[in-house]
Amino acid sequence: MTQHVRDWKGATALSGRFPRNDRRPLFDISELRKAGEAGERLYHAYLRDGFVTFDQATRDAAGAFLIGELERLDPKLHEPLVSITWARDIDLRTDVQMGDEFSSFTQSQFGAVGTPNSANGISWASANTTTIANTTIDIDKIVNPLDLWAQEVSYTIPELRSAEQLGRPIDAQKLMALNKKHQMDCDQLVYIGDSNKGTTGLLNNSSVSSVLVAPGASGSTLWSQKVPEEILADFNSMLTSAWAASGYAVVPSQVRIAPVPFGYISTEVVSTAGNRTILNFITEENILKAEQGINLDIKSVKWLAKANINGPGGSAATYDAMIAYTRNQDFVRWPMVPLVAMAAQFQGIWVKVPYYGRMGVVEWVYPETAAIRTGIN
Repeated sequence: MTQHVRDWKGATALSGRFPRNDRRPLFDISELRKAGEAGERLYHAYLRDGFVTFDQATRDAAGAFLIGELERLDPKLHEPLVSITWARDIDLRTDVQMGDEFSSFTQSQFGAVGTPNSANGISWASANTTTIANTTIDIDKIVNPLDLWAQEVSYTIPELRSAEQLGRPIDAQKLMALNKKHQMDCDQLVYIGDSNKGTTGLLNNSSVSSVLVAPGASGSTLWSQKVPEEILADFNSMLTSAWAASGYAVVPSQVRIAPVPFGYISTEVVSTAGNRTILNFITEENILKAEQGINLDIKSVKWLAKANINGPGGSAATYDAMIAYTRNQDFVRWPMVPLVAMAAQFQGIWVKVPYYGRMGVVEWVYPETAAIRTGIN
């Protein structure tokens, strides 16, 4: 950075003898040397170096900056870009409370024989029978932890006053950051769980069938190497497998795909006219449309990308994936207790506001209603 001294007549530039409390403008030292040799005085009203806007004097905590006179600072706060989609893809289990430490549900199976002479037949009975077949029930309880989540917003009173004077209140900014962190954690737990706690989510539960898609005529499973009919076959195979596993009771109505293959089918055309994409083709020709006459809901999810599916810090998977399921609280849901704010706590000049809530584990009540396919990209 260029050295500066203040206006002083008749001094040599290197003497450094000038009034320390002088508040007049700064000048480049070479200019002052020339002015001193010529017996002139300088009356500039601006800085001579390039550090006229932002420099090391920036106070990140309070958001205070050095602003040039001709600079227009945009006062809008620009948060980090984050994709959060969990609320779109799953229903909440709302009966859980802050005092609960576990969430649980039951899975029931029943068995019934036909007649004493035909165990697999219909339960016929005669008018004079003395032996009637009975029904048996097996009930399993599934228990998952409902863990506490907590963060606090903290700042000093002088820091708050400085931020308020600047028009950028730090308490509001830190609360925005806390809410963003909470939503990011929700997103991860819903889709892939937390490997540190050994929990899974919507996309990686071992109870949900996951297989590699069949290769196409080219010998590859990748969609970029398949024709539209082969990609449609991958979709219908996934939907049919879940439909069959549920005893043909439920056809999945939602499909979530990794972003890259989703982008491919959304833009690749199937007609010479160029007015129909592979995505349009699949939406109109799938099993759900034929069976129930409703459109298949197809969207992208970042957690199905091979770089993300094993979670933050995990190794990348070999392939991108897709999942078919039905968004229904009876089939799959996530227990969560919303955030609660405590009263502000004062410690010296510090103000601390704790926020806490509870987050559970995605509950697959009927995992047979879903299916996962990998190898698409």
